[in-house]
Amino acid sequence: MGIGADALKESLDALAERDPAIAAAILRAGYPEPRISEPGYQTLLRAIVGQQVSVKAAASMWAKLTGLVGDPPQPEALIEASDEILRSAGLSRQKASYARSLAEEVVSGRLDFGNLPPDDEEAIAELVRVKGIGRWTAEIYLLFAEGRADIWPAGDLAVQIETGRILGLEGKPSEAQIRELSEAWRPHRGAMAVFAWHHRRNSDVPV
Repeated sequence: MGIGADALKESLDALAERDPAIAAAILRAGYPEPRISEPGYQTLLRAIVGQQVSVKAAASMWAKLTGLVGDPPQPEALIEASDEILRSAGLSRQKASYARSLAEEVVSGRLDFGNLPPDDEEAIAELVRVKGIGRWTAEIYLLFAEGRADIWPAGDLAVQIETGRILGLEGKPSEAQIRELSEAWRPHRGAMAVFAWHHRRNSDVPV
């Protein structure tokens, strides 16, 4: 469900009142459009398929996978699919292993997307328990699919770079630095992350 347009604007306006650098950045780049993904298994499966490849390559692999095992690919069908089928869709042995691991967690009921812990850190821990799901993927899922308002993907390189630009810092801040800086933005850090990506695409501030 993601963070809706009204909620994004409300959170960013609250941050602009706290920090004139953020207010100036909003004037430069405008408000971002919502980024919304469907909650559940398919979104995380697509994230696994798209790991370490271009958007175009990921779309091609997804089209092949759905053509071979069904659209959308149900977890039961993925578990039953042979290695040859998954390889013909373009999945490496590692990605096939990750995809099956996710499917098995869902089918067994060990991973229930409808009942992830309300605490963000606990929900992240629940997701990264699945083979192939790292912290960044878990954070992006919770931000865009569940619309959790205070998710802050501090390990994202673009977030690091653009946070530094927005705040007028010299050089790229470290993950530790932007985690510390972000404490002042609670509970609106999810909106700030969405805005950082938006600002990177739409600001004319020199890199």
